[in-house]
Amino acid sequence: MDEKISVIVPVYNVEQYLERCVDSIINQTYKNLEIILVNDGSTDSSGELCDELAKKDARIRVVHKENGGLSDARNVGIEEAVSDLIGFIDSDDYIDEDMYELLIDNLRETNADLSMCGHYDVYNNVSEAQVTEKKTWALNPEEAIKMVMEAKILSVTAVNKLYKKSLFSELKFEIGKIAEDAFIMIKLLDKCNIVVATNEKKYYYVHRENSITTQKFSTKFLNVIEAYEQNREIILDRYPTLEGVAQTRMNWAHFYVLDRLLLDKDYSDRILENKLISYLKNHSKDIIKDSLFTKGRKIGFVALLLNRNLYRKIIEKRGY
Repeated sequence: MDEKISVIVPVYNVEQYLERCVDSIINQTYKNLEIILVNDGSTDSSGELCDELAKKDARIRVVHKENGGLSDARNVGIEEAVSDLIGFIDSDDYIDEDMYELLIDNLRETNADLSMCGHYDVYNNVSEAQVTEKKTWALNPEEAIKMVMEAKILSVTAVNKLYKKSLFSELKFEIGKIAEDAFIMIKLLDKCNIVVATNEKKYYYVHRENSITTQKFSTKFLNVIEAYEQNREIILDRYPTLEGVAQTRMNWAHFYVLDRLLLDKDYSDRILENKLISYLKNHSKDIIKDSLFTKGRKIGFVALLLNRNLYRKIIEKRGY
């Protein structure tokens, strides 16, 4: 008998994207779904649209709540879910019609606790190409953590995955944080016995102009460093052979925050800027030797060692 999957969709002010997202779930080849739309206090017509969409398909259930952010909406969805299997989709994204069929088939075949697939990055309605060689791996927690921390094939994103709900029995998404996926994913993988992963892309991750990557700088970006510091501590304690990739992510997180800070011409915090640059300089050898950093990133880093204004010009041109 087909197990039901609860698909949780947090909804906040996405009236122009929501129908495309929900249609891609309704049209899944895997039909035994519960679709939970969590309207997180939208101030546009998204809440009303959720109710209208629920009339189209009996599998859709709408939860209206006060605004609490993405993590809070996901946590409410988990509490509402009646199924033993759950997935998350962001309401401005969409999925291939066979994504959940692929994820659950892989989950069953390997008796895994968590099933992952690749995603397309979509810019200006244009998506990347599918992988040329499709592969599937059955992984232990250490191998899965290494894969998502390296982020060459799969990453810490919560959305392109299928989970046994029991993984969340003691874990919740952290409220009030950005990088909420990075805060929870390593902990989830650590609780698994088997993780199954395919590089086949089935999820369309839409990059919007007002997304986090193009926001004005705020100190909330420091959450990214906090998340990977937390992950590094878990890894050093539980999986010490992965210390190298844990440090890579720490270096990457410092680059990420520094770049956001330098790209915002209206924000200035010289003390934070100096602190971030000092950290990166202290890990110069790691960065230069690290195969996970691109040649362009390393050239930029050498420029940073020489002159931060030169580095700023490079990241503006490259769009890091």
